Order: sequence, then structure tokens, then C-alpha cells
Amino acid sequence: MKLKDNIGKYIKLELSGKKFISGLLIDVGSDLVVMFNGYDYLYIPTIHCQNWKYLKENEIDEFIVTEGSTPIYNNNEEISLRKTLTAAKGIFTEIYVTSNQAIHGYIISIMNNYFVFYSPIYKTMFISLNHLKWLIPYTNNQRPYGLSNANLPVNPSNITFARSFEVQIEKLTGELIVFNIGENENVIGKVKEIKDNFVELIGAKGDPVFINLQHIKTIHMT
Repeated sequence: MKLKDNIGKYIKLELSGKKFISGLLIDVGSDLVVMFNGYDYLYIPTIHCQNWKYLKENEIDEFIVTEGSTPIYNNNEEISLRKTLTAAKGIFTEIYVTSNQAIHGYIISIMNNYFVFYSPIYKTMFISLNHLKWLIPYTNNQRPYGLSNANLPVNPSNITFARSFEVQIEKLTGELIVFNIGENENVIGKVKEIKDNFVELIGAKGDPVFINLQHIKTIHMT
């Protein structure tokens, strides 16, 4: 049975990394699923959907719906990840990628296989599209960490962005960076070079570590 045939039903999705999302299935596109969890609309790339099942009646009975959230996409068009990212551009958004923690901020630009995100905590970030698990646009009256406009600049970076994630990493040669939100000490260091799909980082004590490009989810500079 196609997932799209179950729009309007309550389901439980298992995502990569043993993450579970329960709620009302709102829409299904070519590469994106939209779920409503009672509070927020979650936009989930289908590449990370491992399996799904129907919620039991008692689970549905416990489902609470809170007013306030509205979808950000055009109901008359088929949804897609790129269209959703474009619609979310400039909107305060929660994204989930790695390290068991969400990142809050807003999308600045969308490139070929990554997007540029501004976080008040991590500042300018580069996020691989392949590793984005979900995004949740805020409701209109919310702001990350209760910050004012002065703390959330419209144009926070003077960096020019490369079209691809790999070339963007190359542009950071010589810079001190953090991959994957610093999930361990091996992803923090100075970029030396990229060769044969591995990034060579120089660690704190001068030792090199080689990281597979396919496993780089996020990048931010220190």
C-alpha cells in the first residue's frame, strides 16, 4: 500500500537513527512527507523514512491538537523538499540533523546539495540535504530563544556560497571548522585538503584525521 493512500490517517513513522514521529499524515510528495504531531507541521524527507504503521485507537484518542500552526506550502502543487525549503526561507525554523539535538534559526540560501542556515548559537552553518531528517517552521509569534531582530541579522554573512557541498568545504581550506555539531573531537580542526572523497583535518594536537565526505552532515566555523 502506498503511503500517499493514507493521507488523513494517524500513523507512526520510524526515521533513520531510530527516531519516531507520530501524528496525522497531511501530505506525501515525491521526496517529502508532511506530518502534523498536534503542535507542529513536520516536513520529513522520504529518504529517511524507514517504516510506518497505523496508530492504535487508544493512541489516537490521546492525540491532542493545538491551534496555531499552518502549513507553509501551496496545497495546489505537489510538495517537494526543495519547494519546502524555498517556502521556509527566512522563516524561523527548527531543523534536526544530528547529535540528538535540534538546531534553531533560519534558512539563508539553498544550493545544489546543501543549504545555508543561520543559527544564533552556531552562526552560519552549511547543512547537507542528504542528512536533513526534518524541519519545523515556527508559528508566527515564535522566535528562537526569545531573541529580538537585532540579534537575528537578515544578512549575517559576507561569505559567497559554492553551488555544491564539496566545493564549499574546499573553500574552507585553512579554516578552523566544526563538522556535525562537534559530536566528537575527531570532527573539529583545521581543514587541510580534500582528496579521494576524504577531508583531512588537523586536530588540536596537530594530528591529522581523515573524514569521509558522505558522513559530513553540518559545518560551522569556530
